[in-house]
Amino acid sequence: MSDDEKPDPDEARSEFTPPAGVPLPPAPEQDGSTTSEFAAPTGVELPAVPDAEGSAFTAPASAAAHGGAGNAFTPPEGIPVIRLTKGVVPWQDRMREMVRMPVTERPIPELLVERPETGPPVPRVLDLTLRIGELLLAGGEGAEDVEAAMFGVAHAYGLARVEPTVTFTLLGISYQPSLVEPPVSASRTVRRRGTDYTRLAAVFQLVDDITAHEATLEDSYGRLATIRRNRHPYSGWVLTGAAGLLAGSASILVGGGPVIFFAAALAAMLGDRLAWLCAGRGLPEFYQFAAAAMPAAAMGIVINLYADHLPGATNLQASAVITGGLFALLPGRALVAGVQDGLTGFYITASARLLEVMYLVVGIVVGVTIVLYVGVQLGAVFDPEQALGVYDRPLVQLPAAMALTLAFAVLLQCERGVLLLTTLNGGVAWTVYGALHQQIGANPVAATAAAAGLVGLFGQLMARYRYASVLPYVTAAIGPLLPGSATYFGLLAFTQNHPNQGLASLSKAAALALAIAIGVNLGGEIARMFLKTPGSADPARRRAAKRTRGF
Repeated sequence: MSDDEKPDPDEARSEFTPPAGVPLPPAPEQDGSTTSEFAAPTGVELPAVPDAEGSAFTAPASAAAHGGAGNAFTPPEGIPVIRLTKGVVPWQDRMREMVRMPVTERPIPELLVERPETGPPVPRVLDLTLRIGELLLAGGEGAEDVEAAMFGVAHAYGLARVEPTVTFTLLGISYQPSLVEPPVSASRTVRRRGTDYTRLAAVFQLVDDITAHEATLEDSYGRLATIRRNRHPYSGWVLTGAAGLLAGSASILVGGGPVIFFAAALAAMLGDRLAWLCAGRGLPEFYQFAAAAMPAAAMGIVINLYADHLPGATNLQASAVITGGLFALLPGRALVAGVQDGLTGFYITASARLLEVMYLVVGIVVGVTIVLYVGVQLGAVFDPEQALGVYDRPLVQLPAAMALTLAFAVLLQCERGVLLLTTLNGGVAWTVYGALHQQIGANPVAATAAAAGLVGLFGQLMARYRYASVLPYVTAAIGPLLPGSATYFGLLAFTQNHPNQGLASLSKAAALALAIAIGVNLGGEIARMFLKTPGSADPARRRAAKRTRGF
């Protein structure tokens, strides 16, 4: 067909032309306008088109209502709204779920305070976030909870695209305003770590108020400065007395009498003061633990050599003195935190924590072994076969276990209002262990794991009830379960040239330690999995750490 024979545009037809008898849609009111299948229906206003050329990476218009911090992509199920209302769900549970979401799937919270038009002060928010994370990590908190706290603080102050990172000594956080703007990153190194669960509880309360939008940025800075300036709740001499009570109570658990109680307490207090002296001279913790272990071993040798002149002092009770001293030194807090980090997917931090535990234990081994070797040369006689004995005195051991837990809680600088609940939790742990191992005859590793699981479960219940950290309720309560006796008899066997027996005893000590850590973690996970929190639609939902095979 030639050009002259082509129909005019008005006469053109297509497969979209309605058939005969079907009326055409009404013509637009304005002449020259075009219609489209994507035209908005009548009565719907379209947003204004910007003058500048648009981009595929331009933030959606709905993000303006949230200060420009919106998701670039909308999930198929839509963007949920999270009501950060205090007293409904603990902030740890809310932030653990969100911190494991991809950045593009994280919901935008419903803000309870007006956000300034200029946007949040990003450097100050990042600095506050890092300082809070530093106090939590230095206090012994697990890496997962530190990341959740950092994310909660930054998210509450308007930084939606944040990625916190926690390792053993380094904290980092990155904020990306949008997909086309460069990210802002900051980091902070944790150089000093100290155990103060009172300070840890205050930081948890601060994070709770921030995530509930009850504290402004300036108020949070002021409260954080007050927390850092606060003195420890117990003085140095009170801590020394608590170390003595802990060692004496531990000696009762393994068969000691009143004389051995006071001997173990005196040795532990001397070791504590010696460790303080080494710390004041700037010596590393390895040498501090080695020095702190020596007085208990020396006291045991003295009692062994002069047992005939002491009422009721036997070879068994001489070993109880050394065992009590080891109870006061074993790093149970670092062990539980290390295993917890490994189970939640933070393998680098877990490796560093467990390496720290290994160094501290080696320091204890060095201190005890040196003194035991000298004692054997002087004629002291210790019997490693006593490790096979079972000492069943529940009316004496239960109060001793509760006193040990109380002393451990004081050493951890727990709040005074926490001491009673922690002591009761320690008594429950020892009761379960004694009933399973001493009455039923269950394997000590299985009995220890079951008792530690109840400690973790009850500790999680107490922490959720008070919206606080679980560490004060758990760490001290596992004190009676620590493998002090197995560790001592393993060292004694090596000193007396019985490597096979020593290796078996130390392997048992390692198995007991892992059973404690895994049991505590499992109890906490069970509590988070099955407990229903009022006001929460799906409180049990929590993404697992899919970092390896991704089941």
